[in-house]
Amino acid sequence: MRILIALLFISVLASCKNDTSTTLSKPSNSTSEISNTETSAPKQREAVIDTETKDTLIYPEEGHFKNIRQVTFGGDNAEAYWSFDDKQLVFQSNYKEWGVECDQMFLMNADQTFKDSQPPMISTGKGRTTCAYFLPDNKHYVYGSTHLVDDNCPEVPLRKNGNYVWPVYDSFDIFVADLEGNITAQLTTEPGYDAEATVSPQGDKIVFTSTRSGDLELYTMNIDGSGVKQITYELGYDGGAFFSPDGTKLIFRSSRPKTEEEIKKYKDLLAEGLVEPVDMELYICDADGSNLKQLTNLGNANWSPFFHPSGNKILFSSNHEAERGFPFNLYLIDLDGRNLERVTHGETFDAFPVFSNDGKYLAFSSNRNNGGGRDTNLFIAEWQD
Repeated sequence: MRILIALLFISVLASCKNDTSTTLSKPSNSTSEISNTETSAPKQREAVIDTETKDTLIYPEEGHFKNIRQVTFGGDNAEAYWSFDDKQLVFQSNYKEWGVECDQMFLMNADQTFKDSQPPMISTGKGRTTCAYFLPDNKHYVYGSTHLVDDNCPEVPLRKNGNYVWPVYDSFDIFVADLEGNITAQLTTEPGYDAEATVSPQGDKIVFTSTRSGDLELYTMNIDGSGVKQITYELGYDGGAFFSPDGTKLIFRSSRPKTEEEIKKYKDLLAEGLVEPVDMELYICDADGSNLKQLTNLGNANWSPFFHPSGNKILFSSNHEAERGFPFNLYLIDLDGRNLERVTHGETFDAFPVFSNDGKYLAFSSNRNNGGGRDTNLFIAEWQD
């Protein structure tokens, strides 16, 4: 479901304007290699321009990107997550030219691009899918799907009383499948929404969001679905969680209503299977839910967080500097909430940042180099601190 947030925000833009031998540093025909290979503090340099479109791939201020490669070239593509050996990624797309009507899961090798080709679909092609993540064997992945209830794509309401809303489908459950698309296990069977599953880098736990308590809370479970434990308990939408590299912490985003009016609005919407994903801040806690604290207090929407490979920083998307809802850019922040640093400098939308397990590369989604349209494409950048 996390990609739906992106689609809602893109609508806002239009209306108001997570084998090391794989080589990713070779640019495609439309990218340029950066000659400066220093790994010290990033330095401003010339923009990297797509030689075909003449559009910007790396902005001058984006010193953390040593080079970049565009992976997809149409549709809405997001949530590209690496296999444990960094050889492959799984991502979701609704690109109609690939024969899908709503989000389905696709598999790619880490060095592939899809300008003139199509990746294999590895979900059922039924219902709507979300939030795929590799399991430690690199041969299976978990993902959410609505296909048990309906083969068709569920309706996506975009507004409620004039405000943007996000559906929380009760039909979502979490499944395990192999890389040929065969479902091998169903991990959740509770009534209500179960989705947004991600896997600890230690390979022992899964964190996910569920409404089984009556609210949208975080839970963890073992890789086989056993040992389910509730992690968060406060009213509000807790979701989009990721483990730290050592598996000891969780970072997530939350919209937590405080006033009576906010609480009533949240509860009324949730009763209809809806939420408003607009005001969100980042929270961090230990993997068992203890030591919970609010990490950001920036205002607007702060979301899609992912741990820096060091485990000492969080990379996330935010529009807190925006006056009219956009742009969304990527930011780094320390675990104590200090040293906020802007990483990307686009004018529209950058989100869903995910580091490779070896820490060398960053996959993210962006509206850059899309001809001024609404397509959200995948990019992979070689990272430098």
